[in-house]
Amino acid sequence: MLKQITLLHRLPRQFIPTLARTISTGKLTPPVSLSFTDTPKPSPQEQARSQPIVVMHGLFGSKQNWKALSKAMAHRLNTRVLTVDLRNHGESGHSEEHDYANMANDVVHFLKEQSVEKPIIIGHSMGGKVAMNLALKHTTDLDRMVVVDMAPVKVKLSAEFAKYVGSMKDIQNAHVKKQSEADTIMKKTVSDLGVRQFLLTNLKRDATGDGYSFRIPFETLGNSLEKLGQFDFVPGQDKFDGKVLFIRGVKSKYIMEKEMEAIRAFFPQARIESLDTGHW
Repeated sequence: MLKQITLLHRLPRQFIPTLARTISTGKLTPPVSLSFTDTPKPSPQEQARSQPIVVMHGLFGSKQNWKALSKAMAHRLNTRVLTVDLRNHGESGHSEEHDYANMANDVVHFLKEQSVEKPIIIGHSMGGKVAMNLALKHTTDLDRMVVVDMAPVKVKLSAEFAKYVGSMKDIQNAHVKKQSEADTIMKKTVSDLGVRQFLLTNLKRDATGDGYSFRIPFETLGNSLEKLGQFDFVPGQDKFDGKVLFIRGVKSKYIMEKEMEAIRAFFPQARIESLDTGHW
């Protein structure tokens, strides 16, 4: 206990999460069934060069973001790669509860349903925090982990995310008939074309074929932004001893030099690599 207290005092304040986990994570709901893409082992007769890989996207993303990379990893490693839509994203089910405890629980049930044992978990951004929750709460359910541009710390999400939600609401209320109309509305608050294109992948044609609407419950996600900044674990008390690779974008602010100590406190075998890129 003395060792844990000493470590807590050594870390900067933003690394010390609240101990009242039930307050920040909310209630654990029945698991949501996750939509997924299954890229099978390309050469079944040959030995796999890797454990199966399960990939999780970031906020407002979907399994489609990883389509090309999943195929590349499957062929290079001759292994099965599964990309999932996390709850309230893509084609997966919706729930009013959107926090890391519930998302990790969804994935645990998904692994059991698909008979995936000891996979390598890859998570980007929000998916990276889901991966870290899996590693720290469900250690025996994974082999190793790759976290893409996300640190094990409590942070306040950028105000940009609330703007994205507001823009989606404006588009929904406008009952747009064309995707170009949605882009014109979103351009008022989101200047970056790449970000707009990414967000508008969630805009789908209505069943009637007469217009477009968002397939994600953006208001639920907007109400959950504070929860998505949480990281409810204690350094020195919670840790994962398996191999972990952190990939950081040097043009991104999500893994800075000050977060390195927190990474190593939770993940003693962590390796950190930097790429000359941003978060997206």
